[in-house]
Amino acid sequence: QVQLVESGGGLVQAGGSLRLSCAASGRIFSINVMGWYRQAPGKQRELVASITNSGSTNYADAVKGRFTISRDNAKNTVYLQMNSLKPEDTAVYYCNSEILISSWAPWRDYWGQGTQVTVSS
Repeated sequence: QVQLVESGGGLVQAGGSLRLSCAASGRIFSINVMGWYRQAPGKQRELVASITNSGSTNYADAVKGRFTISRDNAKNTVYLQMNSLKPEDTAVYYCNSEILISSWAPWRDYWGQGTQVTVSS
């Protein structure tokens, strides 16, 4: 099966930086879009950033200019560089990937287990 394993979360002061990583492994034929979502307490999960396999990116307005998403297709890994962090960025961050496990299977969304990011003021 497919697994997404995230790393890089933690506690940081406002203005600081963190880099999240998410590696996909298992039975993978192809990966289309990879992205990061976040969910703060009492709020809905929201898209933070996404990147296609050709490198096109999309960002939520709240993180534009501060966060950068990138990917290494050879390693099936997506990264999220987060700079100038604010207390309102505090949330559990989830990796998401649209993955094909074989040429005859449908595309499916897979999720990581989540990693906590806490920004103190």
